[in-house]
Amino acid sequence: MKPSPFAWERPASLAALLDRLATAEGGVKLIAGAQSLGPMLALRLVEPDLILDITGIAELRQARVEAGALVLGACVTHANIEDGRVPDLTGGALQRVASAIAYRPVRNRGTIGGSLVHADPAADWVSALMALGAEVEIAGPKGRRTLPVERFVTGALEVALGPAEILVAVRVPALPPGAAWGYVKHCAKIGEFAHAIGAVRLEPGAGRGRAVIGAVEGAPVLLADARPLFGGRISPDFAERFEPSAAEAALIAAGMADPVERHVHVTVLARAVAQAGKLPLSRVPEAA
Repeated sequence: MKPSPFAWERPASLAALLDRLATAEGGVKLIAGAQSLGPMLALRLVEPDLILDITGIAELRQARVEAGALVLGACVTHANIEDGRVPDLTGGALQRVASAIAYRPVRNRGTIGGSLVHADPAADWVSALMALGAEVEIAGPKGRRTLPVERFVTGALEVALGPAEILVAVRVPALPPGAAWGYVKHCAKIGEFAHAIGAVRLEPGAGRGRAVIGAVEGAPVLLADARPLFGGRISPDFAERFEPSAAEAALIAAGMADPVERHVHVTVLARAVAQAGKLPLSRVPEAA
C-alpha cells in the first residue's frame, strides 16, 4: 500500500513548530526518523492531513550536560548515542542500550524522542530510561513542563502529551559512583522487538534502586523502590540475594495472569540483576 495524500512542512524553529501545531486544522503528525511513523503511513494505519518534519530544528538535535544530567534533544539518534557522539554520564549504560536497538540502519535514523512518544511497550528506551530515572521536557502553548518517564508513558502507545505539545528533550541523571546497571532483553532473534525486558539501576552504597519489567501489555512495571526484590535491602551482595517471588508478585499485581509469561519476565529480570552485579547467571535464583 501507499500513504494517503498529505501536506508536508518543515518548520525551521521550535517556536514556528509550536505555532503551526496550534493553528493547524485536521490531523497532524510529527516526523523525525520515521522508523515507526513510516510503516504506519504506508499501511494507512494513520492518515494525517499534515506532516511536520522536525529534523530542521537545531534545538532538537543538541545534547548537553546540565546540572548533573545529560539533556538529549528529541531528535538525537540511537546511532549518535551508540557511537559516543553525545556526552555520557551513565558509565556506558546508554551506549549499551542504543547499540542493541534493532539494526544499524534503524539506529542511524531512529530518534530517542520518537521512540518515547511512540511508546511501544517492547521498545528499549521506554524501559531503560524509566529504570535510569529519566525525565522528559515538554513544550506547548502554555510553556514548558517536565515529567518523569513513568508518568509520561501512560500505556501501550499512549503518552501524556496535551494538544499542540511536543517532547523536546530527555533528561538522564548521572549514575553516581558505585551504582550498578543491568539491562537484558529477550528476543526471538537479534533485531526484533523484545518479548521481555529487565532493567535495574541500583546504588548499594545508598541502599536504594529502581527496577523495571518491560515488554508487557501496557506501560512497563516499575518498582521505584527495588528493595523488596532483595529481601528488603540493597547491599553490595544484592545479586546473590535476588528474590524471584517478589518480582512475580509485582507482575501478578500488575495483572499478568499467565504463569509462563511471568516466568520469562522474572528470569530476564534476574539476568539483568546478575549483569549489574557481574555475577554468573548460575548463581542467581530464577523463578520457580
